[in-house]
Amino acid sequence: MSSFLAIDFETANYQPDSACAVGLVRAENGRIVAEASFLIRPPTPDFFFTHIHGITWAHVEASPDFGALWPEMAPYFDGIDFLAAHNAGFDAKVLRSCCARFSLPAPLQEFTCTVKLARGMWEIRPTKLPNVAHFLGLELNHHDALSDSRACANIVLAAERDGWSFATGYDNVGERYVAIDQL
Repeated sequence: MSSFLAIDFETANYQPDSACAVGLVRAENGRIVAEASFLIRPPTPDFFFTHIHGITWAHVEASPDFGALWPEMAPYFDGIDFLAAHNAGFDAKVLRSCCARFSLPAPLQEFTCTVKLARGMWEIRPTKLPNVAHFLGLELNHHDALSDSRACANIVLAAERDGWSFATGYDNVGERYVAIDQL
């Protein structure tokens, strides 16, 4: 079993450094061991995605920006084998962009995309997070960063129980399900 961090960002607008919320769920040895969520003040008050996640500038105006929040978030990344996200390319880009904006070194761990993992392991289609959560019987309050990252962590844990291994990218019958995106 692996040690990983499931991460989900919500953004205010089309800029990848406009994170306004993040959910972090750490799993070790087959179980969730820590969870956290934070509101983040993005660089501008321009909110275009409130209709998706319900977050407005008024919700985050007094929150720390990503740079000020990083010391509280960084310990979640320590000692993990990989990061996991549903549609990992998006979350990897947001993490990389937020780190760059504040001159922070981005975490070096690879991302496992739970969209690709769900398709490879269980042949689920469509593979939007609500579809995969329903298939696995997971609770989900979609577009709540903590709920989304918890569902993502549980997708990885279910795949591990079904024989998938991050270390090899293989399941227990020798089928290769590589689901990795580089940060």
